[in-house]
Amino acid sequence: MKGSDIRASFLDFFEARGHRVAASAPLVPQSDPTLLFTNAGMVPFKNFFQGTSVPPHPRLATTQKCLRVSGKHNDLENVGPSSRHHTFFEMLGNFSFGDYFKAEAIELAWDLVTAVWEMNPEHIFATVYEEDDEAFDLWLRLSTLPEQRIVRCGKEDNFWAMGDTGPCGPNSELHIDRFPELPQVPWKEGSESGRYFEFWNLVFMQFDCGEDGELRPLPAPSIDTGAGLERVTALMQQVHSNYDTDLFRPLLEAAAELAAVSYGEDDASDLSLRVVVDHLRAVGFLLADGVIPGNEGRGYVLRRILRRAVRHGLRLGLEEPFFHRLLPQLAEVMSVYPELAATEEASVATVKAEEEKFLSTVAAGERHVQDVVEQARGEGRSQLRGDEAFRLYDTFGLPVEMIREILEEEGLTLDEVGFEESLSDQRARSRTATSRRQGQMSSLRAALLDGDELEATLFDGYDKLEIEGARALRIARADAERFRVADTLRAGEKGVVLFDQTVFYAESGGQVGDTGVGHWADGRLLVSDTQKDAAGLFYHWVEIVEGELSGASRVRLCVDELRRRQTERHHTATHLLQAALRQQLGPRVRQAGSLVHPERLRFDFTLDRPLEVAEREAVEDLVSEWVRQAVPTQIDERSYEEAIDLGAMALFGEKYGDVVRTVGVPGFSLELCGGCHVRNTGQIGAFRIVGERGVASGVRRIEAVSGDIAEALARQEHQLVGRVTEELAVPAERAVEEIATLKTRLKETQRELQRLRLERVSGPAQEAAGEVEILGVKVLTKEVGVAPPGELRAMADALRQRLGSGVVVLGAGEEEKVVLVVTVTPDLEQRVNAGALAKSLGGLVGGNGGGRRDFAQAGGKDPSLLPAALDAVAGAVEEQLREGAG
Repeated sequence: MKGSDIRASFLDFFEARGHRVAASAPLVPQSDPTLLFTNAGMVPFKNFFQGTSVPPHPRLATTQKCLRVSGKHNDLENVGPSSRHHTFFEMLGNFSFGDYFKAEAIELAWDLVTAVWEMNPEHIFATVYEEDDEAFDLWLRLSTLPEQRIVRCGKEDNFWAMGDTGPCGPNSELHIDRFPELPQVPWKEGSESGRYFEFWNLVFMQFDCGEDGELRPLPAPSIDTGAGLERVTALMQQVHSNYDTDLFRPLLEAAAELAAVSYGEDDASDLSLRVVVDHLRAVGFLLADGVIPGNEGRGYVLRRILRRAVRHGLRLGLEEPFFHRLLPQLAEVMSVYPELAATEEASVATVKAEEEKFLSTVAAGERHVQDVVEQARGEGRSQLRGDEAFRLYDTFGLPVEMIREILEEEGLTLDEVGFEESLSDQRARSRTATSRRQGQMSSLRAALLDGDELEATLFDGYDKLEIEGARALRIARADAERFRVADTLRAGEKGVVLFDQTVFYAESGGQVGDTGVGHWADGRLLVSDTQKDAAGLFYHWVEIVEGELSGASRVRLCVDELRRRQTERHHTATHLLQAALRQQLGPRVRQAGSLVHPERLRFDFTLDRPLEVAEREAVEDLVSEWVRQAVPTQIDERSYEEAIDLGAMALFGEKYGDVVRTVGVPGFSLELCGGCHVRNTGQIGAFRIVGERGVASGVRRIEAVSGDIAEALARQEHQLVGRVTEELAVPAERAVEEIATLKTRLKETQRELQRLRLERVSGPAQEAAGEVEILGVKVLTKEVGVAPPGELRAMADALRQRLGSGVVVLGAGEEEKVVLVVTVTPDLEQRVNAGALAKSLGGLVGGNGGGRRDFAQAGGKDPSLLPAALDAVAGAVEEQLREGAG
């Protein structure tokens, strides 16, 4: 069976047994701040297990895209050496939400594995949690497994949890003896050696683990089972490595062809090829689901995976961008996922730009390391400090392996312990920040829900901005960074409220949450933000201005109308902007993020170059023309399939239901969108693009304004032009020419000033000023007027050349800043160390310094100390000369 056949047979089996087949959710979890990525098949159904949402069907089956590169489940470093660990993988899963439990789950698994996939039951083992007698007895009764092939294991092996918190429970795994022809070995020895190979996990979801570590029973015991498609395929195709299956071989062959090597002939190149193709899958699917390379969060993880693949490409001799050339092959192999082909052009552009950027970083890396090496040598060190190496790694993106290689060539070593400490400190800071955010949301949900199931908030805010009689179902009082359940909120207090109904739009799809006010008989509140969770509950951040809010209060909720109308204009304008970009630049333009705000819109899109002026103007003109045509918008609810058939734009990183809301501007734009929009494009008014820039490799950002904000901007610009022309005393059409003339004059004046300063310091008349001789070495010190560091270096070079042989120290001070430049002629570099001299002088002016043996700089904050520092130069040089410049 091919991998595609195994995938299909799994879904067909469970569909025939009462399960509804659900499409894979995106790799980015929807409305779950506790996870960076979907790392297990049950993640999209977390709320169903917890009882906070109602599942669409009591039984589901999926093939779920998963990524394990962060948190508790992180397989990144195992990829390559291991034949079965992957960053991206597909999890075959069947789920029951309170419908069936252990008995039927075990029976279904055994039936599929032995009857459909025809695995030999004589080679199969089952493991159960050591305290789970029920599961042990069920395996004996419902399968043909003998008692000796049902193994009890501890919590580490047979108690499953998605993370530190959330649904969990005992589990039972199926293992198979991969070499049954060999003599049997004990269970522990066989599992540790990889002979007994795990391929199926049945999780009996019974508990919800809180932040305090306490296990609370779930509303209904449920089933979460999973089988990694890659592992099952390796078993079915009777190969020892997942990479030898048809899921990977075409990708390996394509990568090997680019590198002009053959897979299976060299261990080192095989390892690198495995890393490349594994990471290709992860990168391709992350991009298709809307993640863009960046410097934090999911974008940082994507960039790290991509760069790791490129580094292994370098080991294979691929010194030019290559990774992007493999994406079409991935789309072909994984054609069951249409998002890969749909986003291929944009993904190729993004990856190519990221590759080029990283390769240029690697090329420049030696220069960065060289500077730090020279500084270390100047300070008499033979080891690079851990914090220095970490800065090269973190700031410049230089792989630590490359840093080690360069240091080895230079005869230096790396403080490995210090580097790991710096790396751990950064991870700790990241965990603390993430934990703080997660802790706040977790405490909020815990306070407001307390394990209960609430119906989704009734939102009636598309067509009206006020609603009467909203009742506060739950109230939480803000307490530092936590929330605590409360019966009331009093004047001056802040908190979060769940109302039974609302007209406040909750932040979603890039559109910010509504703000406004609430009134009741004897009170008033302000709403500063509105958010919602995956269960459809709307969270209103409030501050009580007057009175006391309780569950008995009947509140009239009123959205800030001006703010909402401005937001609507910007949201519809965003749709028109995307349509205009695609019309001008083609389908390679894909949304990579957006912000819809009352004051502006921000639209990120895939493109590997800046917009040309003519393109930007054409896009702006096109949107403005559609606005002027005053076309009525059409907002409908229809099936997802119908919307896609009609050509509606959908974000692959979003999860849509069976029924979707479409927003259309007939003839121009049709998108799946749950946001708020104008009724007619004419209501957008003016439209202006105010900025366009790159924000990541292959990603550009347009910022624009509309309506009265665009009109106010035009007025401000008109007033600015008036002030400029008045100041220049020329007509507006000559203003640019006049400014260019003034800039030219200014540059000429600055060059003349620079020449005069240099002549004043190093001209013939100044030849002997400040010069002394120390132990036969000429030493020249001067305090010069205020000058940029570049000019100071030029002055020092001129004086050094005039000396022929000697040491030059120049100092300049202004307000709270001191700069010192130290140069040493080549013949004296081994006797006088400029870097060490600069370091000592820096300390004398309240700062520090350092550099190479021939050139160095120092800086400080106290100009009054500069004369004393210059006076100390002669003594410092003499000390070095006497000590042999060690």
